[in-house]
Amino acid sequence: MRIEDSLSPCTSTVTKRRRLMSSDPMESDLAKAKLAAVAERLGREVRVFETMTTSMAEKASTDDTKEAGDDFYEFTAEDYYRTLSTKKDDKTMKTRKLREAEQAARRARITKAIIRVRFPDNYTLEVKFHPSETLQSLIDLLMKVVSRPELPFYIYTTPPKKQVKDMSQDFYSAGFAPGAIVYFCYDLPMGDDSANANLGPFLQEDILSLNGLDLIQEEVKPVQSAPEPAVEQPAPNAQEVKPSEKKSVKPKWFKR
Repeated sequence: MRIEDSLSPCTSTVTKRRRLMSSDPMESDLAKAKLAAVAERLGREVRVFETMTTSMAEKASTDDTKEAGDDFYEFTAEDYYRTLSTKKDDKTMKTRKLREAEQAARRARITKAIIRVRFPDNYTLEVKFHPSETLQSLIDLLMKVVSRPELPFYIYTTPPKKQVKDMSQDFYSAGFAPGAIVYFCYDLPMGDDSANANLGPFLQEDILSLNGLDLIQEEVKPVQSAPEPAVEQPAPNAQEVKPSEKKSVKPKWFKR
């Protein structure tokens, strides 16, 4: 599942997030310090927030089926490649070498993969990776943040539900760049232990304490010196070219 839709302006109606805009500077500094401490421990910044409940999701899904939005009719990249596959014999098609060059150019433009991991208790963990990193880096991170790392687990995408198994592929190749949503689930047989594990919480306490905090990073813009005013140089004066005065040369034999 792509993350572009979840990053739309309507996200505020779905997720509960608050920015560090408190009037109390001590509270703001404490929140920033908490985020920085977790980022140092994990080696990367993370965000935690609550998602809407299942009933709200079902209602939203029902509303979506009543009237499709503009995104439903948008011509996607998948539609584009499907159209190309039906025109293999078209002589005007691009060559394989040209398509590979365009694909490499598109990949170079994507510099991050924002992954949101949703847990059964409606908490979402957001992490940023580089598209060239492998999915194993996400698994390694989850081992550091889940409350019961000793239990086997897996991640999957939906719909339809598809377990992610190949952890050696990078985020771009997996279709997770520039962003995607995956789901967390313990891989346990049906029983008491499985029931207890699925009750939650799924994240450790210090990770859950980040719920709703959003670190505001001020971009420091380089100070640019004012450009020096252009000095207008006077145009060179046109020198009047005077015709050279020819001296009359008299022959030596000429005498007055």
